Amino acid sequence: MANVDRLSVTMPPELGEAVRRAAARANMSVSAWLAEAAAQWVRNELLGAALDAWQAEDGPFTDAELNAAAAALGLSRRAGAA
Repeated sequence: MANVDRLSVTMPPELGEAVRRAAARANMSVSAWLAEAAAQWVRNELLGAALDAWQAEDGPFTDAELNAAAAALGLSRRAGAA
């Protein structure tokens, strides 16, 4: 068995059921789905910190930079939205 960190979590019943349904739709165990959700959260936190550090050093992103990033990701962005 792989090296794992066992956790026990509690959540409201409606959230628990939503997690079970989401895991089933993804054809994943609840544990695997929660681990992936946690990993995504951590990646987003790290990315946010990196972007904050970048802007602290180089100044705020311009609308052109934000629009280019949104386009590269296939997203739309409102002008002036931060």
